[in-house]
Amino acid sequence: MFVGKRRRSRQFALLATALVAVLLSGTGATAQPASAPQSSGTESRGRPGDWPTWQKDLRGSRHNPAEREIKKSTLDKLELKWAFAFLGKERNRGQPAVVGNMLYVGGSNGKLHALNAKTGAAKWTFDTGTVDGEPGWITNSPAVARGKVYFGDNRGYLYAVGQHTGRLVWAQRIESNPYTLVTSSPLVYGGRVFVGVSSHENALFDPEADRNHPCCTFRGHVNSLDAETGSLRWRYYTVPTPQPVGTWPSGATHYGPSGAGVWGSPVVDPATATVYVGTGQNYSGSGGDFDSLLALDAWSGEVRWKRKMTPADTWRLQCALSEDPGYCPSRRDGTNLDWDVSASPNLFRVDGRTLVGVGQKKGTYHVMDAATGDIVWQRQLSTPMPNGGLSGIEWGSSYDGERIYAATWFADPGTLFALDPATGEILWQTPNPVDGCSWGGAAEHPDKCALGHAPAPTTTPGLVYEGSYDGKMRIYAADTGKVLWQYDVVRDFITVNGVPGRGNDIAGGGGAVVANGMLYIKTGYWSPYPNDKGNLLLAFGLRD
Repeated sequence: MFVGKRRRSRQFALLATALVAVLLSGTGATAQPASAPQSSGTESRGRPGDWPTWQKDLRGSRHNPAEREIKKSTLDKLELKWAFAFLGKERNRGQPAVVGNMLYVGGSNGKLHALNAKTGAAKWTFDTGTVDGEPGWITNSPAVARGKVYFGDNRGYLYAVGQHTGRLVWAQRIESNPYTLVTSSPLVYGGRVFVGVSSHENALFDPEADRNHPCCTFRGHVNSLDAETGSLRWRYYTVPTPQPVGTWPSGATHYGPSGAGVWGSPVVDPATATVYVGTGQNYSGSGGDFDSLLALDAWSGEVRWKRKMTPADTWRLQCALSEDPGYCPSRRDGTNLDWDVSASPNLFRVDGRTLVGVGQKKGTYHVMDAATGDIVWQRQLSTPMPNGGLSGIEWGSSYDGERIYAATWFADPGTLFALDPATGEILWQTPNPVDGCSWGGAAEHPDKCALGHAPAPTTTPGLVYEGSYDGKMRIYAADTGKVLWQYDVVRDFITVNGVPGRGNDIAGGGGAVVANGMLYIKTGYWSPYPNDKGNLLLAFGLRD
């Protein structure tokens, strides 16, 4: 574990190496005529034990109440059943979707795979390169609904392919900025597909290119598309159109305000047809709906309310790399924070009142009245880390009807928490085990290992699932936080598709998926450990 200045400087270095539009005028929603809702259900016709979307359900619980095979009394029988390796070594984001006996998962080589959920045998593969040339890196998690699989890529395309055939139904380019990242996973409701868009325009792969880039022209947005045709129904922009406001020290044009990307996945309250989604920080300038939770009308995109969590937050990679204050004007007043609301929200009820909760990268879990946006309670779970805020809640949390579960990333150490949904009281907290870097594959690379959680927690009755940067997948007791099961993935695996694979850290941008007696995880998010092989999808089930 690393602490103090050494720890933080290493995090900035990690960010520098691992991170990497057709713009409409105005701010807010650009809407097509609204249509009546076609359905109020999840629109997936799988079994109760399925996991068809990133959130598991419309309200974002990340909880599978129908799981009855994997439980405390059977964890000693939980073992690896199969492994699938992805071609390419880029960051492995997200998680699979599972419906019936099929699993759907994408990778950085631009292919979406349909596999047998029990065996890993391939049924079909869709190549994004068949649309507009070069394949796109699949940067989010698929959603299965209405007989289709919906997903996006880093070229700004959203796709719908046949659930049983893999044939393209439609492809819609929802963002043309060359640095686009569709990390927001789609959610299908009422005949619409809801998805956000972000980018890495503020953090280019090459530091010199980053310094000389005319930062920044990207602005985040939330989109509603027709689920059958892909046509845009409305779009809500989080910032106004960036304007030239001067030059950077390199002489490149300085645009602003920009950014406020939508990194996380939306949730929907079907009782009110309200979409809830978080936003990130400004890349340049200051303005718009940065570091906010938005509540939007599902049919028109109009704002019902919005809640800003940070007064000012403007961050680009040069805030961590350059000593020249001209590249990071926000350093002067300490607002170079990177405190996105990148996590997906949770909707739940307390004493007959619907609440919406969401984690933030500053380490706070916020709970608001879902109808008004008024703050009900807030709980600080880690010390905020400015200038690249990686200490807090990155991608999401889980609600099992009794407790909220949230985990912090690089928080010296990252910790898994259980919170009272009514008050925010910490019911228990379990730090990433201190020996995480001293055994398994991570022990061979102590200079690269750290104790923290990028994935969103997942729950089933009595159990919490959370993976770590130390390369361990762990299952905790939901009532006490005790570690009940752990598995080291930093090693070579024999794979069902014959591609050499090696595990790494447990992937963020998603988390564990538990469906129909199986546990699925992806590895290789920031890939801190040396790897000359493909990243992995691992499937676990009970020994016969």
